Amino acid sequence: MPNLQDLKLRISSVKSTQKITSAMKMVAAAKLRKAQEQAEASRPYAVRMERMLGSLASAAGKMPGASPLLAGTGKDDVHLLVVATADRGLCGGFNTSIAKAARLKADELLRDGKEIKILCIGRKGRDLLRRDYGAQIVDTIEDIAKPELSFDKAAAVSDRILQMFKDGEFDACTVFYSQFQSAISQIPTAQQLIPFEATAGDSSEGDDASASGLSAGQVYDYEPSDVKILSDLLPRNISVQIFKAMLENNASEQGARMSAMDNATRNAGEMIDRLSIQYNRTRQAIITNELIEIISAKEAL
Repeated sequence: MPNLQDLKLRISSVKSTQKITSAMKMVAAAKLRKAQEQAEASRPYAVRMERMLGSLASAAGKMPGASPLLAGTGKDDVHLLVVATADRGLCGGFNTSIAKAARLKADELLRDGKEIKILCIGRKGRDLLRRDYGAQIVDTIEDIAKPELSFDKAAAVSDRILQMFKDGEFDACTVFYSQFQSAISQIPTAQQLIPFEATAGDSSEGDDASASGLSAGQVYDYEPSDVKILSDLLPRNISVQIFKAMLENNASEQGARMSAMDNATRNAGEMIDRLSIQYNRTRQAIITNELIEIISAKEAL
């Protein structure tokens, strides 16, 4: 049985930890609001750009001279996996879930005889994947959110990916990130960037089109040609999608950290209650034993 001094030290230590987790929860909650607003504001632009590119790609993808970003290299041998995680921990399963999705994709590609390369955005992704895929990690981009996220930083990552593609280092590229739903719900997401792959629209997109006076099946003439438009927009789309992934990750990280610190604070409170009960019982037992010894000594006299 621990003595009173040990119990007092443990209670004091848990109380100090509880103050830290409570402070981290409040900081994460303060950052979450701004991060959520930024993530939600980026979605319409990214979705509309994808939809427009999908419309163009359906016609231009088979034309001669189509951009390799759209038509691909003609091979499917080397895949680049861009794994976007955080630089810090203490955010529940946020980093682990993204790394797990990337690991499943990597294992699937390796089983099919493909070669993989991994570009990590954030230290935690590298730490989680280094044991199994250390040889495939080509680089790690750290502290991309310091002092704050910006489109220029996403464009720098995009330029790095495009240069690797231009140099023939891979044939397909997929980015892994966590899509923000709420403070307690984040969805690990894999999005193919190269070659461009249009996502299927949902009913809400159709409603938006109807509301704006557009109807499915309309034919548009583009000036300059759709191939030239795609050659300009496809590289920019990669920057936009990476920036969206970074914003979604930032909001997801703060939401996951707030939830994790809230749970840690509650668990610390429960542990303090248990230790306090144990302390009081131990103290009461010590006092009882001392009283018994005094009474026994008096009777012996």
